[in-house]
Amino acid sequence: MDKIVIDGGNRLEGSVRINGAKNAALPIMAACLLLHGPSRIKGIPNIVDIQTQSDILRNLGGEVKKAEDGTLEILFRDGENNDKFTAPYELVRKMRASICVLGPLLSKRRRAKVSYPGGCVIGQRPIDLHIKGLTALGAQIETTEGYVNASADRLIGTKISFTGKTVLGTCNVMTAAVLAEGTTTIEYAACEPEVQDLANFLNKAGAKITGIGENKLIIEGVQELHGVDYEIIPDRIEAGTFIIAGAITKGNITLENARAEHLGAVIDKLQEIGVEITASDNTITVKGNDAYHAVDLMTLPYPGMPTDMQAQFMALLSVVEGKSIISEKIFPDRFIHAAELRRMGADIRVDGPSAIIRGTPFLSGTEVMISDLRAGAGLVLAGLVAKGTTQIHRIYHLDRGYERLEERLSRLGAAIKRM
Repeated sequence: MDKIVIDGGNRLEGSVRINGAKNAALPIMAACLLLHGPSRIKGIPNIVDIQTQSDILRNLGGEVKKAEDGTLEILFRDGENNDKFTAPYELVRKMRASICVLGPLLSKRRRAKVSYPGGCVIGQRPIDLHIKGLTALGAQIETTEGYVNASADRLIGTKISFTGKTVLGTCNVMTAAVLAEGTTTIEYAACEPEVQDLANFLNKAGAKITGIGENKLIIEGVQELHGVDYEIIPDRIEAGTFIIAGAITKGNITLENARAEHLGAVIDKLQEIGVEITASDNTITVKGNDAYHAVDLMTLPYPGMPTDMQAQFMALLSVVEGKSIISEKIFPDRFIHAAELRRMGADIRVDGPSAIIRGTPFLSGTEVMISDLRAGAGLVLAGLVAKGTTQIHRIYHLDRGYERLEERLSRLGAAIKRM
């Protein structure tokens, strides 16, 4: 099995281009089930989760082709494969975001049978809000033998009020509602950039969605959606990971195709730590230094600090003098990586939904194991500055969300390789 080996201590310099957002691409790919005619989606990263979603769409009768420039062309032929409405366990178990085919299947084929999703182990992530929203639209749903079974003769617009923020739940209800009769209102909708990107994609395809970027979405049902050419937004989590790579190595790197407006909480907190960050157009430059300060941070729904950046910040704060506290408000159990960082010499104590970090002068290279995608990113960042050699195992988690991470870090000057 592959592993990543890092000889720490190299300062990163240079530029790196940020790929399209994984968490925008996956629901947009699923939404192609709704469209008449082919769609061409640019900016799709070459990662395992995209391959898995492509396999799910092919299993549902879709044609998924990849061009040389990475553009995906997706086509579902009208009137064909309507008897294919099952997303099986062997595919869905590989990633949680595969649940986002539930809404489009129900809307277009009136039936959906989707396995309960898998993915990283980062805490409980129930889908009760997905079911609540789709039921309100008129679906009959039961869960048996590990599958969500949904059917509806027709979907009718209504008012839906979520009791908590759910990104994929918002995506599922939105994609079900665009072809429903009448108007659907989603209150307390998630407003993450990836949700906005899905809404903008659907609108370009002929949907009528307003309130994009706000907590209240209004969706007027339409008769038909058509295929489109679309470029997804840059991946804000990948961008944040590279920014911290520059910060933790006291480097000087420039990110191309990165949107600072999607990274407000991340940039603000890094500047509070003492990292120099400048942004213009679609570029972000990060310059590290020797005068960092301990901080406290809390993960929150957008526009707050992303939970997907928590592990990366933990790696950075492990080598920042003073006491920092990270409070995890999204997934309170998402601290498995703390034990691996402690193996590298980090002083971290987990107390319920918080981690107390006392910065140490240095980390030491050793063998560590990845528990989830973003934990893997945090361990790679720690390895970049650890004394000696760090060997990182179970890197298949990393491959779910980062395209050739070790190669791109190597081009910036890191002594890193896959073995």
